[in-house]
Amino acid sequence: MPTNFDTPIALQEAIDFINTCESPWSRDNSPPWGIHEQDPTPYNRLYGPVHSRGGVAGTIFLHRQCLAQWGDVHRSDLTFSVAKTYLCLLAGLAFDEGLLPDVNEPVVERCPGIGFEGERLSHITWQHLLQQTSEWEGTCLGIPEQVDRYRWLSYQPGQAGGRKGDARPLGEPGSRFEYNDVRINQLSLALLHLFKRPLPEIFIERILKPLECTDSFAWVGYEQGWSQVQGQRMMSVPGGSHWGGGVSISALDQAKIGLMLAHNGVLNDRTILSAQWIEKMQTPCDVAPYYGYLVWLNQAGHLFEAAPRSSWFAIGAGSSITWVDPQLELVCVLRWIDAAKTNECIAHIMEGVGNV
Repeated sequence: MPTNFDTPIALQEAIDFINTCESPWSRDNSPPWGIHEQDPTPYNRLYGPVHSRGGVAGTIFLHRQCLAQWGDVHRSDLTFSVAKTYLCLLAGLAFDEGLLPDVNEPVVERCPGIGFEGERLSHITWQHLLQQTSEWEGTCLGIPEQVDRYRWLSYQPGQAGGRKGDARPLGEPGSRFEYNDVRINQLSLALLHLFKRPLPEIFIERILKPLECTDSFAWVGYEQGWSQVQGQRMMSVPGGSHWGGGVSISALDQAKIGLMLAHNGVLNDRTILSAQWIEKMQTPCDVAPYYGYLVWLNQAGHLFEAAPRSSWFAIGAGSSITWVDPQLELVCVLRWIDAAKTNECIAHIMEGVGNV
């Protein structure tokens, strides 16, 4: 991946603007910081470790060439819900190697005894979990999924219809999209039982090392996250940092993952994931066409008006964004920017890239 830091003036102007858009979150984890404080008592607390954050950082690749970097791109920082997308990559590995041959198969068939039994829950498929439409009911890693019912994100079309944490009546699997971190943690638990190996080990071995990611990486669980898998004690890691823990990774390594996604699962002549899985990731969910397999889609411009309709995103609170556009061969990572200014940042980048 050749590097060119003779940044064009228009692109430098975009970077200068981005540097004025720092997240309002504190750098030392003192309030305001995180999203757990929005949860009902007693779940408005941290269950896993967190660490201080860096400043605004990011990088832009176009046609595999690095056009720009700003901030500390080698600093390992929490990514919050970008970890959801990384769970999807692990599911893709399972799909490609035959551990998960059919995403429409009920999860209980390969992962019995972990919370998918019962007349309604036994109908939940892997695709339901990957599209966040499972309507799974229960408690995972000590937290009930009800704390995230009626959750609605600022860039999600429509409205919640109720107050977060209220006991919304649940429907059949596949009937409703709901961004719910406890259900994501239940997916992570299912993947742990499917692989029968700690997920961070697999992620490092099968994704980070082949992509030549060399910066510090960690995927950390909760204090109560231990699970018994075939008689062995293994940590079930969360798909985010809502209650602490989660993935810490550098902006540059995030970009390498993004480059692999932008090129149908291939980077440096190495196939990490099949093109078939990358296509599934970008297929709109029936009840939420702005969402694929644990990624946000922009096919109707609902997400970010300034981004092309061919763009898709891994987004974490705080905020951390991996922006992938296969048609433009564009990959951009934005770290610790004000979420409310994301579309403006994208608009400046598009203008700058257009002048390269």
